[in-house]
Amino acid sequence: MDAIGRTCWVLAEGYIPRKSHGPAPQMTSHETLCILNASDQDADVHISIFYADRDPVGPYQVTVPARRTKHLRFNVLAHPAAIPVDTDYAGVIESNIPIVVQHTRLDSRQTENALFSTVAFPA
Repeated sequence: MDAIGRTCWVLAEGYIPRKSHGPAPQMTSHETLCILNASDQDADVHISIFYADRDPVGPYQVTVPARRTKHLRFNVLAHPAAIPVDTDYAGVIESNIPIVVQHTRLDSRQTENALFSTVAFPA
């Protein structure tokens, strides 16, 4: 299959709520990158995180195997640093080959949970 997508994607808005309601880890408030690699080559992905009040952090590195998808919770990113909760951030996702990136947030601070998802901005 031919590669589809772009090599650079932008998430202008990120926020991980501190509180959660419901059983962990399924209902833990989180944000997720959903990455599709439809090509026949592994994708080497680098994620840089930007903040309003501090220097950027990254890159976080992940490989998405050929013809696979990877769902990556921002909550579990630890190296080079954990992403703090209750903090606004943005992200730039760069890949050596075209990929498709979707952004999803589960906000479970109350019993009436909210889930939203959107395709990242292809740059």
